[in-house]
Amino acid sequence: MESYGQILKTAREQKGLELESIARETSITREYLQALENEEESVFPGEPYLVGFLQNYSEYLEVDTNHVLTLYHAKKLQEAPPPLALTARERPKFVIPLIVSIIALLLISGGIVLGIFLRAKFAEKQDEDSKNHETEFKKYELTDKAFTGRLFKNDQLIMGSDKGNIFLTVAETEGIFGLETPAGVQYVELSEELELDVDGNSVPELIVYVSDVSQKNVDRGAEVKIMLKNSSNVAVASPDENQIPNAEDLPKEQTRTEIFSDTRAYPFTINATFRGGCLFRYRPDRKETVEDYFASGDIINITASNGVRVWISNGNAVKLQVVANGKTYDLAVPRAGEVIAEDIKWIKDTDGRYKVVIVDVD
Repeated sequence: MESYGQILKTAREQKGLELESIARETSITREYLQALENEEESVFPGEPYLVGFLQNYSEYLEVDTNHVLTLYHAKKLQEAPPPLALTARERPKFVIPLIVSIIALLLISGGIVLGIFLRAKFAEKQDEDSKNHETEFKKYELTDKAFTGRLFKNDQLIMGSDKGNIFLTVAETEGIFGLETPAGVQYVELSEELELDVDGNSVPELIVYVSDVSQKNVDRGAEVKIMLKNSSNVAVASPDENQIPNAEDLPKEQTRTEIFSDTRAYPFTINATFRGGCLFRYRPDRKETVEDYFASGDIINITASNGVRVWISNGNAVKLQVVANGKTYDLAVPRAGEVIAEDIKWIKDTDGRYKVVIVDVD
């Protein structure tokens, strides 16, 4: 007689599947899967479990479920002692309908039990995943380049300041994006862009835009874009006065434009707001050069101790501002199509004052 267990085992081996992978995808344990293939009915806590798992396993392997169930019930009837009514010379007319009704009832009961079992397992796995996410979180350092990515509850953003690092914690990602800051929890809605004052000094430090947040599932997190707004966002070292050139040491033919002066040198920030598309390259404090193509609406902030070298393929496409010591200085906008290559840096003039100047670079 054909064996339902052999049908399952042959189908699995032909598909090259392992019991472990099937167990993960069907939520049926490896022990029960092996018992089905070996026809070890005694392993199961009850026949409804066995019938339900047998139906689920055969559907997963894409074999004839009705045929597999028929073989199982035929084997069960063959092994069971025959009812007295069946050994009588005259078989009662109600026996066959009764057997069919019992089998149908068992199948329905097995399906209900299996559904409850699988739902309980799924809920248990969701609770476990949720607990794991609550204990695991990531940290991101905010730099002068915009952060774009998906944040989850309890993730942290680290923002530098002249008083040390400020830690910002994701407080909400269901229906709205919430960020816990020293100034309190602040919220940004879907498709909204807000400027946030995170330390309570009445000066916005961050620009936050939320492009995706689930209305019902906190575990999906929120897709955000976060940009630093001014120089207080990035903690940098004080200028190295040994690296600040004297004005008389600069080439005489090199033109320079003074932006501001002071009795001391300190870090400053360049805000670049793009009004059109262009290629933009910059190198702060002679560190690694950063180059990218920026489009209209993009904003970047570059913080430096001594100076920044910038190169712009179309000077008219970018509005530059220098922010230093709490003041903002707008730079002149070049002509459309003009290629810009210049240093914006500290120099020490002959009068002993420090000055931030623009120097053209060949």
